[in-house]
Amino acid sequence: MRREIFKFLIAGGSCFLLELATLYILTEFVGFNYLTSAAIAFTLAVIINYFMCAYWVFETKKSSLKTKIIFISTSIAGLGINQLCMWLFVEFFSIHYIVAKIIAAAIVTIWNFITKRLAMTNV
Repeated sequence: MRREIFKFLIAGGSCFLLELATLYILTEFVGFNYLTSAAIAFTLAVIINYFMCAYWVFETKKSSLKTKIIFISTSIAGLGINQLCMWLFVEFFSIHYIVAKIIAAAIVTIWNFITKRLAMTNV
């Protein structure tokens, strides 16, 4: 379990850095709204995270359709949590979108570990 958590944090940390960079680039250089950028960045990170979790973190030998559906469903819920947190922190608390993303990521990380572990190991 400790090894899984360590690997999960490495995979998640790598994907988070990719997500943060994508969010920044799309918002600052492409000119997208921060919520649009956040959704695109989150989706990209989830796709990469899926492969890292399936084949490296939880060492799943075979990923069933049911596992993929659960993984995608929990990721969509994670996106909803992310977007809600981003919106609340930026619009109501006037926090810069990058700082809001860091806070949202901390919240979503807990959700992700619990649901992804269940999806990868119990189905």
